[in-house]
Amino acid sequence: MTRARSPLPALAAALLLAACAGRAPGSVVPAAAGVAAPAPPDRPWTDDVIYFVLVDRFADGDPLNDVKVDPRAAGAFHGGDLKGLIDHLDEIASLGVTALWVNPIVDNIDGFVTGAGFPDWAYHGYWADDLGALDRRFGTEEQLRQLVEACHRRGLKVLLDVVHNHAGYGSRYLAEPRTKGWLRSEEAGTCGADDLTQCVAGLPDFRTELPEVADYLMGAHIAWAKRTGLDGFRLDTVKHIDHAFWQAHARRVDAELGPRFFLLGEVWGGDREVLAPYFAGDELDAGFDFSFQGNAIAFVLGRGRTVAFDRYLASRHGLPPGRFLSHYLSSHDVPGALSQLGGRKDLFRLAAALQLTSSGIPMIYYGEEVGRPGGDWPDNRSDFPWGDRGVSPGKGLPRDESLRAFYQRLLAIRRAHPALTRGEHAGLATDGDLYVFQRRDAAAGDAVLVAVNRGASEATVRIPAPREWGTSEPRDLLGGARVARAGAEVTLAVGPHAAAIAAPADPRRP
Repeated sequence: MTRARSPLPALAAALLLAACAGRAPGSVVPAAAGVAAPAPPDRPWTDDVIYFVLVDRFADGDPLNDVKVDPRAAGAFHGGDLKGLIDHLDEIASLGVTALWVNPIVDNIDGFVTGAGFPDWAYHGYWADDLGALDRRFGTEEQLRQLVEACHRRGLKVLLDVVHNHAGYGSRYLAEPRTKGWLRSEEAGTCGADDLTQCVAGLPDFRTELPEVADYLMGAHIAWAKRTGLDGFRLDTVKHIDHAFWQAHARRVDAELGPRFFLLGEVWGGDREVLAPYFAGDELDAGFDFSFQGNAIAFVLGRGRTVAFDRYLASRHGLPPGRFLSHYLSSHDVPGALSQLGGRKDLFRLAAALQLTSSGIPMIYYGEEVGRPGGDWPDNRSDFPWGDRGVSPGKGLPRDESLRAFYQRLLAIRRAHPALTRGEHAGLATDGDLYVFQRRDAAAGDAVLVAVNRGASEATVRIPAPREWGTSEPRDLLGGARVARAGAEVTLAVGPHAAAIAAPADPRRP
């Protein structure tokens, strides 16, 4: 059954009206008549940790919107929706993360494609059919606003994934007389061969160089932010749109949503150097660091010299003020770290410790904190494991509560120590399998020592105590290593395949 759709000219008019009626920068979106919505968290993004969830794979809160759902089929919708995310938001908030990124939830194409060898539906949200409506399979606009408010009450910011580059396969934009000239497509033979004009994965490519198209796309997404109180966008396929578009986009976002609205971009293959032009042009506040996963996995597996990994971590600090890298161990586009490590959770814990003690904005991919294997596509998009809690679609899937507790501890330590979010990096022991580095924030008077032993036997090192410690006695905040101080030196004894975070005991901190 095909749902009724409004014509695009009417949609454009509605978007224009919504933009004109949207909230001014800094104001709040009303939760209900006469009731102000919770204010967004007043916290710098450098202190945040992002949690990315595919809505369809998390929790099914409203069976009435389950359309052609088949949890047994890897490429089908599994039933998760915004209501389920709201109902079980404490599962995420209690982990200790501070921002939630949700996949695109605009109206997607109704059908499936078979290029993967099986029916593959738009459960991920990246195959848009109407940017002015939410997909009924995910929920309603009111539920999106409720999700934002529920997150704000818990101190979580909300990033919505938006796609300016392409529409879905066979999208209505290709058929509507007003908009069919807005796209390059394989059907019309108009796809190019370079990054800017190719049809990524065969998807219809918006001609974002046309002012009418750029205005429509920007207005459509900004309207959602105005009406629902979002805190930022995660921007998809950034490298496939030119810099002029992103510069105009950033200016318009600043003008209509305020300069605090956050722009996190996916520039495929991005790292500090690749992202530099986007930062220099004031196009993005942050970009994903595609290099972290491979470097961290290689290190914990014993590949390469420790000093080389230390140089890599140090290099990630060379960013312009106010620009950030967001680093991950797993995502929806790459095989998960746990699967790449052969299921070895001891090594995965080392990688997690490195991620959450390194500079940047860490991104945790849903379920990896409870041991979701997250193999290659499509297994990296499997259901969130709920164990015996009876929550669909992932009810009965096993989860590792001890791993989750480890994440909670790491996140609590990161929140408590500004050195871990804003501090400088200095390698202290970079020869052999026991790697020790210092994170230090002089302004806050805070310093921690991070030790990661990738070796199969206990390792010991003696290093200078950070001057910020004064004469205080340190301890291992993670609880597993032996830490001793003698005068100006600290001795760390770290077990095999274990990590430690050393700092003075402080009753105000974990």
